Amino acid sequence: MKILIVDDHKIMRDGLRAILERRADMTVVGEAPDGHEAIALARKVLPHVVVMDITMPNMNGIDATRRLALEMPEVKVIALSMNSDRRYVLAMFAAGASGYLLKNAASEELTRAIDVVAANQKYVSPLVGDAVIESALREPAGADARAKATTLSSREREVLQLLAEGRTSKEIAVKLGVAVSTVETHRRQIMGKVSLRSVAELTKYAIREGLTSLDT
Repeated sequence: MKILIVDDHKIMRDGLRAILERRADMTVVGEAPDGHEAIALARKVLPHVVVMDITMPNMNGIDATRRLALEMPEVKVIALSMNSDRRYVLAMFAAGASGYLLKNAASEELTRAIDVVAANQKYVSPLVGDAVIESALREPAGADARAKATTLSSREREVLQLLAEGRTSKEIAVKLGVAVSTVETHRRQIMGKVSLRSVAELTKYAIREGLTSLDT
């Protein structure tokens, strides 16, 4: 089974590789530090399973999973995160992930999750499931409807993440291959959709939604 590891911390990638390669039937065919590189590498190595971090620079795991699901639907994605927040879990499954577990899980759980998703089933860590249920019980009525009302497009999410990471409109335009005016239009649309008026507020929103983190 060919596995691609995606995480922005090399020490984490090294640890995951060591765990996975204990299994004779699993081979790590590549590593990527962010979503953009993960997609490019997946096209080359054609993995069966991608172990995907969520909060990474340049492109987060949620958007990378969505792109992979559209381009390579046969590839199974397992989210591996420090965060058991309901929004992260549901966002990853909505993007096309087949599994979700926490980074503090035992190594046996990761290999078990890979076996499960490879058999075309879903895997959710018991710790994650408990947290999601508790969060759902606390969630005020109508929250899901409000969340849907502020849904951003894939390109808007990409621009928002780069803004939150401190990139200027010119830098974002160069990275995405678009005009600066297009970036500014996206910025205005984002602010209108989420009813925020400053980059600081947008940054907090991006962190809360799992698009970026304080250490990226």
